[in-house]
Parts: sequence; C-alpha cells; structure tokens
Amino acid sequence: MAIRNIRTLGDEILRKEAKEITEMTPRIQELIDDMFETMYEANGVGLAAPQVGIRKRLVVIDCGDDPIVLINPVVLETSGSQTGQEGCLSVPGKVGIVTRPSYAKVKALNEDMEEIIVEGEELLARCLLHEIDHLDGVMYVDKAEGPLMETETEED
Repeated sequence: MAIRNIRTLGDEILRKEAKEITEMTPRIQELIDDMFETMYEANGVGLAAPQVGIRKRLVVIDCGDDPIVLINPVVLETSGSQTGQEGCLSVPGKVGIVTRPSYAKVKALNEDMEEIIVEGEELLARCLLHEIDHLDGVMYVDKAEGPLMETETEED
C-alpha cells in the first residue's frame, strides 16, 4: 500500500468525468487500498479516485462506522435538507457552508463487484453525495453558500 498524492483545486482532473470500472483487477484493488491509506493519513472521511489522479468511478468512505467501497455509484434517492460546514482534501485549509439532502440512497458495486445499496443520513449522506459529485467533476466549492473560510490547522 502507498500514500498517493492528493490533487488540489485547479488540477484539471478534478473537473473531468470519471470512467466506469468494468472489472475488478489487481490494479483496482491496489488503488482501493491506497485510497483508504491516503484518506486516513490525511484525516479525511471520504476520497474519490479523481482526487488521487485516477479517472475511475471509485469512492472510499469511512464516517466512523464501517469503511465503504463504492464502484460506479449511482444516487437513487435523496430527501430532506441539511446545511453545514463542508471541507475537502482537495481544498486544503478551507471550509464552506453547503446545503445537501439529509438522506441519500446509493446503488454501487462493492469490491467483489456485487451490487450493494447504501443508505445514509446526515454525515454519511453528505459524504456519499460529496464524493459522488467528484466523479462528475463537481466540487463542493461550486455549491458553497458565501465565501470559503479558513480552517484552524493544528501544527505538528
């Protein structure tokens, strides 16, 4: 496993649509493992393949329950509304206020290429929709209400 370089706002790959994954290969499995390691190293809760320079429809999420792998995710349903701070590993040191649905239902494939349904509320719904947006070249800064704010950074 390896820590991958996280692409930041301004990198053109973040604005491109990602491509579907048609089969699980050793390279895709390695990418999944690397994405989890990279996300944890950066203290993130979600990471999409384009953020590490790979134009594939792949997302990893860990909001504190169980780690989730989503291959070719599709949003089936959303409802409700929540407004709150949102950040992104590709926009370091900044947060913005974003309104998103408070419930999301997503269909995807897991690491075994089996269809799964993931339902989430509040933080998980926000993570699901934020990461799936990345696969379509959309970033939270496009949806932020008002200016981005600086985050408090802890010095090591």
